Order: sequence, then structure tokens, then C-alpha cells
Amino acid sequence: MSAIQVRAARPDELDTVEALLTEASSWLASRGIDQWQYPPHRDRITRALRRGVCFLAFQDGEPVGTVQVDDFADPEFWTPADQPDTALYVHRMAVARKVSGAGVGEVLLEWAAERARSKGKAWLRLDAWKDNPGLHRYYRRAGFDLLRIVDLPHRRSGALFQRSTSVE
Repeated sequence: MSAIQVRAARPDELDTVEALLTEASSWLASRGIDQWQYPPHRDRITRALRRGVCFLAFQDGEPVGTVQVDDFADPEFWTPADQPDTALYVHRMAVARKVSGAGVGEVLLEWAAERARSKGKAWLRLDAWKDNPGLHRYYRRAGFDLLRIVDLPHRRSGALFQRSTSVE
């Protein structure tokens, strides 16, 4: 596998980001997982693109993954006791099926952890679907600890994970 390069996605790459997220949604549905079974939120992606917090991973010049990394700590999940300002947060990470299992997701998470570290953040955090144990195992293998599950009736996500960036 050739090296993966990660860079900020440009506003004119909205369709590329959306295609990666839609492909992930279709794959999840094919496995009987109801996660992301709605059209991607173009408005949220567009805002992330304009803010420079949506990223694309490329291999051999082809987009193979996307992730949003920013300082938005969803207040329904992350409380003041969590010290939300001490972390960056991963949102909407997806990897192209053609490179599934090739480590692209791990590269994106390592890249995000380095970004958090470079900004002086102690943690890289994310919330995951509550009832997707395979995803929970994936994040644990990637060095994340499950902090807790927030069970809100109107939210399917709520499994809160974090990983140290080794900033003291």
C-alpha cells in the first residue's frame, strides 16, 4: 500500500466527501446496521469544508477516506466535568470500501491524534453508535477507551470514546 496523504478538503470537494459517507451508509445497511441511514447532512459538511475542519485522505491521488476533526463537543454527550476544551473531536469518518481493512481508518485516527497534540489538546474524542459493538471493538483496537454510554431516547449515538494524545 502506498502512503496515505491527508489534507483539508476544499469546498468544491463536497460531492467527494458526500460520496464516501454515502458508500459507508450503504455498506452498513448491507450488513443490517441502521447507522447513518439518512442522506449525509450537506449543510453540515459544507460548513465544515468552509471552516477547514473536513479532511480527505488520498492514496495514489484517489480519495480513500474522510474525517471531520474539530473542537465541537456535543453538549448532550460531553459535560463540563469532561473538560471539553481539552480535546479535539472526530466526526463523520468514512473509508472507501475498496481500501477497507488496509489501515486507512487507523491512519486517519493517528493523523487526528497528532493534530490534537499539535494544538495542545490532551484528548482525541468521538461518539459512536451505541449498538454497534464491532465499531466499539475497532475504536478500542485503535487505542480509545470507552468512557461511558449516554442513552438518550432521541439519539442513536452516545458511546463516548477518548484516547490520550500524550500532551502533559
